Amino acid sequence: MIAIDLGSNTLRVTKLDCESGKFVADFEKIVKTADMLKNTGVIHHEAVDRVIYAIKEAQEKIDFSNNEISAVTTEAIRQAANSEDVLLRIQKETGIAFKIISGAEEARLTFLAVKNRLAKLHYASNSFVLIDIGGGSTELIFSYPDKVISKSFPVGIVTIAQTYESLERIGEALPEEMLEMQMFCSEIYENHGKVNSFVATAGTPTTVAAMKLGQTYACYNPKKINGTSIVKDELDIYLKKLLDMPFDERELAVGVGRSDLIAAGILIYKQLFDIVEFDSCVVIDDGLREGVALEACQ
Repeated sequence: MIAIDLGSNTLRVTKLDCESGKFVADFEKIVKTADMLKNTGVIHHEAVDRVIYAIKEAQEKIDFSNNEISAVTTEAIRQAANSEDVLLRIQKETGIAFKIISGAEEARLTFLAVKNRLAKLHYASNSFVLIDIGGGSTELIFSYPDKVISKSFPVGIVTIAQTYESLERIGEALPEEMLEMQMFCSEIYENHGKVNSFVATAGTPTTVAAMKLGQTYACYNPKKINGTSIVKDELDIYLKKLLDMPFDERELAVGVGRSDLIAAGILIYKQLFDIVEFDSCVVIDDGLREGVALEACQ
């Protein structure tokens, strides 16, 4: 089973052996799908080129033959005025047909993957809030013993980084940009009670966890990332560490073309600590692509 997640910033691919339940191969590439989307309303042709090249690279590294393929795409393609043309071109040149999924479906499948990983880690909390910080959207998912409540918000690391010209401006704007998230969380806690713990997935939390563990983008190991604890106060330390690096070193640390996005993402992540009212967080690498694969196998 091959699952593909075309996000607003990254193309992520995984291969799941349905019989053993083990993920046996994966691939990830920065494609910046949402680059210039905020200003133009469309996916730029160069972004489509990057997506196509990345898919072809994945097909060379992972054996797609004799496998069911489930490919989904999210906020950038949801927003783009030319989404139909983009997906038709991708299918024509790669053979992969993508399905645009809603924010609610994205949250549901991401939750499926994270819950599966938490079970394997023997994570004991019976209630938690999961945040998924994407390139074009952020999902808040509240898991209680008897219910799951989620909502997707059009605030992501790419859109925020391309809307404001500096980290200082991003920091000033985020309280208002994320006010709807704050109100949603307050309403959930008022009606259902505060959850017991905080879990995070996607590129920003996993990159911070990797920095904490001394990993670089090239030697990233998701098995070590899963279950890593991040304390809110550490975010300032790793943001400063990132910004103090020479540009070339920064690119090696977090990936080519990612450093400005990760810096913006750290500010979003820090704001989310305040919104969900926690000082520490457990990071999980598994996300939408794993959820797509798990559901397809089931």
